[in-house]
Amino acid sequence: MAWDDSDDLAIQQQVLAIIADVRKRGDHALLDYTNRFDRCDFSQPEQLILPKQRLKHAYDALPVEQAQALTAAADRIRAYAERQKLASWQYEESDGTVLGQRITALDRVGLYVPGGKAAYPSSVLMNAIPAKVAGVAELIMVVPTPKQETNELVLAAAYLADVDQVFTIGGAQAVAALAYGTDTVPKVAKIVGPGNIYVATAKKLVFGHVGIDMIAGPSEILVICDGQTNPDWVAMDLFSQAEHDENAQAILISDNAEFLQRVELSMHKLLLEMERAEIIQASLNQRGAFILVENLDQAAEIANQIAPEHLELSVANPEALCGKIRHAGAIFLGRYTAEALGDYCAGPNHVLPTSGTARFSSPLGVYDFQKRTSIINCSAQGADSLGQIASVLARGESLTAHARSAEYRIKPTGSSS
Repeated sequence: MAWDDSDDLAIQQQVLAIIADVRKRGDHALLDYTNRFDRCDFSQPEQLILPKQRLKHAYDALPVEQAQALTAAADRIRAYAERQKLASWQYEESDGTVLGQRITALDRVGLYVPGGKAAYPSSVLMNAIPAKVAGVAELIMVVPTPKQETNELVLAAAYLADVDQVFTIGGAQAVAALAYGTDTVPKVAKIVGPGNIYVATAKKLVFGHVGIDMIAGPSEILVICDGQTNPDWVAMDLFSQAEHDENAQAILISDNAEFLQRVELSMHKLLLEMERAEIIQASLNQRGAFILVENLDQAAEIANQIAPEHLELSVANPEALCGKIRHAGAIFLGRYTAEALGDYCAGPNHVLPTSGTARFSSPLGVYDFQKRTSIINCSAQGADSLGQIASVLARGESLTAHARSAEYRIKPTGSSS
């Protein structure tokens, strides 16, 4: 289970240098890095802007089947996100003091989208739609376009998600531009979206100046099966995450030793059909595992220790077993619920905590794009009673100004007003 996600010092130094350069030279640095790393030939900052009408053109030009699938996925993601919205609230105490919480959306959010072969329109929908449902006024997307080539599905997804501006930049330089702003790229309050090691390192380094969603590790799937599911289904579910990259992790837990053998046979058979067979094989060799347990209760305990990104409960009574799971990014119940459905169109977000961080963190959602502000409105009577409490505590901390500030609002002894 060990996974070393420590920063490479050389990469960190490179990223720090890029961030400093973008802060100093702004658009000129963006042009230089974009031309160098993405093999482009831009001379003016305006060339880094992708017109919004280009997004609609990409959607309109899609084959009907792709357009329908993308729209259906967007609708389902939006419907789920609508149920996540937090609402402001307040209550009044007996003395007239009002306490509450106000919910407001972030003003501007940056969405990083990988370019080239690692272009995922589903990630655009999963990151952008919750932001818009939350009420984010301006959503800025950055996406590298190697050799000035664009991915039409990504642009179409941006159109469906109502992205406001798109810039054809990527890498650490794009993260720096979003975090600190340039003459062309506006500064944002939060940066979300996946990227390579340079992007992830840049997000770590700008965190605190801006918010970030999370630092995601390799993809993970853990399947708990009672031995009654078609072994080909389980094998392909494991492949579905192993094919992401060599560091992805696929684990199968079962209380049926014979079933583990059947799944292994299925994997050997089906691997021959996979386009990314080498990546799958490397992932399984390095980080894959079969775990034989005495019973499903033991399987649940192991799952809680692992705290996987994706957890499939492919058992006869998944609801009962689900009640014993405390730590997982997303739980897929029953034999028919393939994890891949969650990646694309089920509705819940596919941006999930990895590397055991499901022990303390949650999937991306509308709440990640909303802020909570406390509301306090004291009546005269409330200021009197609270002031007496605050005075005692403040003087106990030797913070005299705090105490006197509260004491000024305390009614004089004998006063009736």
